[in-house]
Formats: sequence, C-alpha cells, structure tokens
Amino acid sequence: MSRIGKLPIEIPSGVTITVDSGDVTVKGPKGELKQFITPAVDVKVEDGVLTVLPKDESKIARSQHGLMRSLINNMVVGVTKGFEKKLEVNGVGFRVNDGGQGLEMSLGFSHPVKYQAPADINLTVNKMEITVSGIDKQRVGQIAAEIRALKKPEPYKGKGIKYAGEVILRKAGKTGK
Repeated sequence: MSRIGKLPIEIPSGVTITVDSGDVTVKGPKGELKQFITPAVDVKVEDGVLTVLPKDESKIARSQHGLMRSLINNMVVGVTKGFEKKLEVNGVGFRVNDGGQGLEMSLGFSHPVKYQAPADINLTVNKMEITVSGIDKQRVGQIAAEIRALKKPEPYKGKGIKYAGEVILRKAGKTGK
C-alpha cells in the first residue's frame, strides 16, 4: 500500500468536497476545482476526513492510489491557500512590464515578447521578479514553465529567466592565448 496514499486528508473548515460518479469537486474560499477519479481507487468522505483506497491489489490500483491522494490534497490546499511560483529575470537590458493579465518583456530579441496568461492565473511583477499564482498547482507550474521557456538561462553568464532559488551550472568561457 502506498505510504502517501494511505494518509487521510483533513478537510479544513470552509471547504466542501463532493464525490459523484467518477469526479471529485472541491469548493473553497478561493474557488472550485474538479478532478476525474480513476476507476482503480475509491474515494470516501467521512467526518471531515477524506480517504483514498485502492479497489484491489493490482499494479494499476497500487500505482494510482498515491497519485489520486496527492491530486486531491493539492486541490484542497489550492482552494484554501493557493500556489505560487517566482521567476527571476537576469540580464543587462532585460526588462519586464506588467500589462494587466499579461507580460511585456524585453529579453534581448529584436522585438518585445508578450505573454498573455489565462484568466485563472495571476501574474504580478516586482522589478525583475515575476510571481505566478493561482489555485491549480499544475496550471501554475505549467504557466511558470512557459514563461521560463521564453528565454532559458544560458550557462556562461546566467542571463535569462530562471526559477527563484534555481542554481544555474556555469561553464568556463574561452581562455585567451
């Protein structure tokens, strides 16, 4: 049995979880999320605690047991606290401007780069730091990865967009004669 899967999920006050015909819906103060339940697991809500149990001991049920528990736990955390990722922009002449729901960036190309975020994701800019926040952990990570992919950090000077706290392995440049 999965070590993560067998842990119960405490349902905080203000959060309602409904399980119906293959879907779990989590509603909270920040919004509502819905997740498909794989047929290999059972989800039960009793006395403010949600438990995920495998239907049998097959390999699929055992592998999806912990996955479903983690996905549902991320939904509960998302509708109560939310998730955020921070990105740092490094480089001479690089700039980031907040354009409402999108970003306008100067990243060393011949043209400004514009990025429009979906409605459920918030982008905030503080000097050279971009904060991506929202209630869905997967969407926040995906949007942060898409922004980072616009100009990945290069290994010689470290110029580009990187995650906060990410360590860029540096290469030695050319040596003179």
